[in-house]
Amino acid sequence: MLFTHRAEAGERLAEALRHLKGEDPVVLGLPRGGVPVAYRVARALGAPLDVVVVRKLGVPHHRELGFGAIGEGGVRVVSEDIVRSSRLGPQDIASVEHAEAAELARQAARFRGDRPRVPLDGRTVIVVDDGIATGATAAAACEVVRAQGAARVVLAVPVAPPDAVARLGSAADEVVCLATPHAFRAVGEWYQDFSQTPDEEVVFLLARAAADPAGRPPVRAVEVEVDAGGTVLVGDLALPEGAGAVVVFAHGSGSGRRSPRNRSVAADLNRAGLATLLLDLLTPDEEADRANVFDIETLARRLAGATAWLRRREFLPTGWFGASTGAAAALWAAGETGADIGAVVSRGGRPDLAGERLAAVRAPTLLIVGGRDSTVLDLNRRAQRELRCENRLEIVPGATHLFEEPGALDEVARLAGDWFTRHLVPQ
Repeated sequence: MLFTHRAEAGERLAEALRHLKGEDPVVLGLPRGGVPVAYRVARALGAPLDVVVVRKLGVPHHRELGFGAIGEGGVRVVSEDIVRSSRLGPQDIASVEHAEAAELARQAARFRGDRPRVPLDGRTVIVVDDGIATGATAAAACEVVRAQGAARVVLAVPVAPPDAVARLGSAADEVVCLATPHAFRAVGEWYQDFSQTPDEEVVFLLARAAADPAGRPPVRAVEVEVDAGGTVLVGDLALPEGAGAVVVFAHGSGSGRRSPRNRSVAADLNRAGLATLLLDLLTPDEEADRANVFDIETLARRLAGATAWLRRREFLPTGWFGASTGAAAALWAAGETGADIGAVVSRGGRPDLAGERLAAVRAPTLLIVGGRDSTVLDLNRRAQRELRCENRLEIVPGATHLFEEPGALDEVARLAGDWFTRHLVPQ
């Protein structure tokens, strides 16, 4: 298994496409499954996101064999060789085109609504899918995008068979594929979760991308070595230009600085003008002992040490974002005498593990829990009763513990961003 789900695949694919950021690209996802992957790529590159709706024109008596493809804007790509060899007459071609054009218009209207297509003229265009089997649809998409005016076409996928990647080299100017396993039978075999992407998720992600504010501040991202009270930890520091505050992420059990969930929330905070520091509070050797993950006092001490290190370099109002046991560590540290922390947010956290320290917390605290995460929700309600600071419990309807449902993690980012901005950034 290479990928946990499409969101993680998109995060990893975005890293491989960083070299294109300076080309001001447009990212196009192939619906449906390619859009969640493309969404992460577009966010990481600060690029506009759209769909590339393509309909293959199949030979009537052999539908799997495509004699061409059509795309929006009246784009039509036809292989005259296949038309001749399949002995297709004008009526055959017209009948197939008419049916596929109707479906293309329906899909485009469903996914994009009233928004116009993102113009491609003279742009570098990254066509993204969740994987490739034969490559026929991807090749057609590349041809359609080029016919719509793209100056350069890059095809990007997480996984594909080697022979398909080789063939697609003639359809795109560049092919970026993270894995090309020889024992390839189906794309879904390489994902832990390859559940079908519903239309509603595609619509939501496209609307979310279109709603991102224009002119987002440029972000300087660096890997840093953090002295957390004598222990050196590796972290990822992102500093938007003119950042008004910084949020340190405290990861818990089953998570880390490379967690796609935390990186997604951090990216949203960066877009809101907040700096972020993602780091693991345990060294790789320490993580091997599961008991260390629940050593809340040690995690809290490391978090406070990392924050002190950060303040010596970036003197900004500071907040903590904790997940799972990391939330307990943040609240434990916030309950220390003299703790100078501006706000705390817990995502699916275990604040109950902070125990008696909860009553000593003075920083405004937001607890975010999924509505279907019943056990953790009950623990958060109990912990909230122990808090004496300004606090709020927000329940994300329909969300489970990892907030993997469409729109759930975006709601977490919105709630956290509002809380941190309200309490950390001078108005």
